[in-house]
Amino acid sequence: MLVIHQRTEPRERWDAELHLNYEARSKSRLRCFSRDGEDVGLFLERGQPPLADGDFLLANDGRAVRVCAAPEQLMHVTCANPRELNRAAYHLGNRHVALQVGEGWLRLLDDYVLKAMLDQLGATVESIEAPFQPEHGAYGGGHHHSHHGEAEFNYAPKLHQFGVRK
Repeated sequence: MLVIHQRTEPRERWDAELHLNYEARSKSRLRCFSRDGEDVGLFLERGQPPLADGDFLLANDGRAVRVCAAPEQLMHVTCANPRELNRAAYHLGNRHVALQVGEGWLRLLDDYVLKAMLDQLGATVESIEAPFQPEHGAYGGGHHHSHHGEAEFNYAPKLHQFGVRK
């Protein structure tokens, strides 16, 4: 088993790749498999930002491991004008939804309840498959009200980690 305890600086070369969806990249403890099928155990420091596409990890045996954001089912949201897009972003933010923000678009995990809300707001919602890299959040957390993956989504925002000082 490839055991990983730490993040490291980007490298020009790497020995293994982990293709992970956003939920998996958000966990500090995870058993997964490398692109080549090797069993991997992640034991990262808790309270850190989710792993991002292109991040690097250092395995206990000295190997460099590159993180790749795996494609997943997303809603790609556009609107007729910037005001309507801001309005959609406001309502999604009000629900603490993990949200990727781009030039003239928003992306979020596929969720039928949120799609219905966006439809009511007049947004154009397209289903796509793409890597998901949402904003990390002003407080470093990941609290959300999306119905996607509720049973396994369990990390608390730093704001709510009482007694922790940085």
